[in-house]
Amino acid sequence: MKNTKTLNLTIIALMTAVTCILGPLSIAIPISPVPISFTNLAIYLTVMILGWKKGTISYLVYLLIGLVGVPVFSSFTSGPAKLLGPTGGYLVGFIFLAIISGIFIEKFNGKVLMYIAGMIIGTIVTYAFGTIWLACQAHMNFTAALMAGVIPYLPGDAAKILISAIVGNEIRKRLIQAGFIASSVKADTTR
Repeated sequence: MKNTKTLNLTIIALMTAVTCILGPLSIAIPISPVPISFTNLAIYLTVMILGWKKGTISYLVYLLIGLVGVPVFSSFTSGPAKLLGPTGGYLVGFIFLAIISGIFIEKFNGKVLMYIAGMIIGTIVTYAFGTIWLACQAHMNFTAALMAGVIPYLPGDAAKILISAIVGNEIRKRLIQAGFIASSVKADTTR
């Protein structure tokens, strides 16, 4: 096992870089102030590979990078105004996504349906937090915020969750076999 502090930091940094690459990629939709973002896809993949602690650290580093002004948030935005603005609740809510889905992935080793359940629960918590934030910031009622910030994104999020559960699990298996990550975050080897 090549498990050293340097290796762990490198893998966390690599997954932070993946989030920095996918996070700004977004698709604006006319019915909502919230663009379709690939940030949650990066988080799902990160926690599939690193588990909840390192995955959450990776996401927190991403948030700090965006907070200090590097344009890594959706549509290549950054800074405190973005984080504290109407869609900032989703960015903050993604912390819960990383923790909850990562815990499920670690606790239910090899059970892909439980990985998916954890990602769904984490997404629900993220959406609840982000929707309340959006409603307060944009002076909308909760239902209007839900229609603007959640409902249009559910089909895409379902696809992101499935992709992450399958692809992330395969990547994790390969990294364990290569000795790059600890087997405490084990891969599903039953296929």
